[in-house]
Amino acid sequence: MANDLADVDYEKFWRRLQQVGLNAYEARSYVVLVGHPRFKALELAARARVPRQKIYEVLDSLVEKGFAQVVQEKTKLFSAVEPGLAIPAYLERQKESLEQQLDEQRRHGNSLATDLRTAYAEGQGGRGTLDYLRIVNDPSQIAVHYRSMLSSVEREFIEFSRPPYAVDPLDEQLVKQAAARGVRSRILVESGALDDEHRGRLQDYKSVGVEVREVLSLPLKLALFDCNQGLVALLDPVITRPSWTAVVFDHAGLAEAMAGLFEERWRRAITH
Repeated sequence: MANDLADVDYEKFWRRLQQVGLNAYEARSYVVLVGHPRFKALELAARARVPRQKIYEVLDSLVEKGFAQVVQEKTKLFSAVEPGLAIPAYLERQKESLEQQLDEQRRHGNSLATDLRTAYAEGQGGRGTLDYLRIVNDPSQIAVHYRSMLSSVEREFIEFSRPPYAVDPLDEQLVKQAAARGVRSRILVESGALDDEHRGRLQDYKSVGVEVREVLSLPLKLALFDCNQGLVALLDPVITRPSWTAVVFDHAGLAEAMAGLFEERWRRAITH
């Protein structure tokens, strides 16, 4: 019965030592050390059921953690540090180590929070994933977008112009005002869409610095402002009542592609 009780206590103690922070080999070895003044390493390995090739690593770890000490006689012996000293001291060192880790994590976390706060503010105040594109099919809304961009253009305005018009660029005071501000303004028109009245206005545009050229046909309607934002309008495939659906965009890449298309058609056009 005494042996059975000893086995039960041994099992209980080494498992509880694992809860404190020792691994299984360390816990079994310490419980065995507690029961005898000193052990040789290989003697301890046999009693604690630790592989012989592992016992020196286990004992070095117990010494480092404060659970064992070396007794140097003719041969190297090991003994247990009194549990009332070993366990509280080990836990105190663990507490200090954890506090240092937390302090370091806190410093890194505060620095990271500061950096991410800037990115968060920019992200929350910025645009959503598709805010740079808007689909507009109401002519009055297309006109509002067109005039808004035209009134704020600073460097360059270019346009493919063909009917039906939401805003007729040859009858738009904002075009003249932009040219008067020093904005380079170029309009490419379909020659078949120019009646005598529109042709009469070309000289008026030329007098304020607006450049106008003619081509036989244009693939779409396009207005581009400062090579950054603009609108592209596509003709709906409804023969009986043609209308335009516009994509209003604020996207440098798309604007660059549209500018390239404009320049290619502009070079082939007839100059007024």
